[in-house]
Amino acid sequence: MPLYSTIFLFFTMANISFPGTSSFVGEFLILIGSFKVNKTATFLSATGIIIGGGYSLWVLNRICFGNLKTQYTKKFLDLNYREITVFIPLILGTLTIGV
Repeated sequence: MPLYSTIFLFFTMANISFPGTSSFVGEFLILIGSFKVNKTATFLSATGIIIGGGYSLWVLNRICFGNLKTQYTKKFLDLNYREITVFIPLILGTLTIGV
C-alpha cells in the first residue's frame, strides 16, 4: 500500500472517531453528557456516527481500491520528503490529543 493511502487511512480512522485519535475524545464526552439529559437524542446521534463511519469507510474503499485507470496513475508519484514533513506534525497532533 502506498504511503499516501496509509496516511489517508489514518485520517479516515481519525474522522470516524477511532479510539486513540483526537475526535474520539470529543464524541465520547458529548455522548456521555447527552445521555444524562436525553437518551433518545443520544441514540440518534450514535446512530448517525455509525452511519457516518460506514460512509467514510466506503469512500476510503472507493478512493484507494476503486477502479483505477493505469494510464492516469503512471504520472503520479508517492509522497515526497516535503509532503511527509507536513503530515508528521498533523499525525502526531492527532495522536497526542487522542491519548
